[in-house]
Amino acid sequence: MDFTPTEHHQLLRKTVREFARAEVAPYARKWDAEERFPKEIIPKLAAMGLLGIRIPEEYGGSGMDMTAYAICVEEIARADGSLALTVASHNGLGTGHILIFGNEAQKKKYLPKAASGEWLAAWALTEPGSGSDSAGLRTTALRDGDGWVLNGTKMFITQGSVGGFCVVLARTNPSAPKQKGITAFIVDHGTKGFSASKHLEKLGCRSSDTVELTLEDVRVPDSQRLGELDHGFADTMQILDRGRISIASMALGLGRGALDMAVRYAKDRKQFGKPIAEFQAIQWMLADSKTELDAAALLTQRAAWLADQGKRHTSEASMAKLFASEAASRACNRSLPVH
Repeated sequence: MDFTPTEHHQLLRKTVREFARAEVAPYARKWDAEERFPKEIIPKLAAMGLLGIRIPEEYGGSGMDMTAYAICVEEIARADGSLALTVASHNGLGTGHILIFGNEAQKKKYLPKAASGEWLAAWALTEPGSGSDSAGLRTTALRDGDGWVLNGTKMFITQGSVGGFCVVLARTNPSAPKQKGITAFIVDHGTKGFSASKHLEKLGCRSSDTVELTLEDVRVPDSQRLGELDHGFADTMQILDRGRISIASMALGLGRGALDMAVRYAKDRKQFGKPIAEFQAIQWMLADSKTELDAAALLTQRAAWLADQGKRHTSEASMAKLFASEAASRACNRSLPVH
């Protein structure tokens, strides 16, 4: 098993890192303080190919693999966690669901606009009463002639108010076991009855658009049904496997960003006549963070490599997400006393 990044991946990392340093890092603090979604950065992300990372070139995308996707998310997160959420969720969730399970007409309608940044993608699974127990969702979709009527509430939806379209998971067969009677639908922004009812305040990543969504008698034609009827939950599990790789990458980028800042400050800050980086207590904290983040990177690369080989990666993606998120948290906590 050799999941070492190729020369192409190394060049991609360098390119995205330079973009993030020039176009994202100088503004990230301001965007977060204002709790404002930075619409002005979207055309730049699109021009870099970062809104169509996994979309094939025939639909206007970059046609990159999962390893490249992980690299892009990590380098954006190194500068701004909020924007990394946008890149990760747009590519991996809403767009990813259509890419994997959409029919040709749906791909031609949505993927080019997603890649160009004309339409951002949202993905609505979580509800006020169903988080980790995602199969416990209560949003319903009832047959109405040649279409469907959706009713329910979704919570913590990224791009919920700025997205051009949203993939909504709803229960289509109440009598089936709860994991068997769920179906995905594509709902366009502006559809009657579909609205962002509440913008959610957060302690971090505040420039990422996160909202509560309300669906009140939202009517969609059957052509907007995404994937097989009553098969949406099984499809969702595949989407989430890949999503865990992107969240591991985001955590990795956040941790590396914190470590970068701590190292720079430790070299500049002087006490007792020398930089604090020369004190062993500081060196231990920085070394522990570096070691754990490098281990998290290897776990993440393994999961991405398996996905690229078309192999099952549920456990590997879950381990990468768990370890990377905890390693990033520890790296941030160690960096605080350095400052």
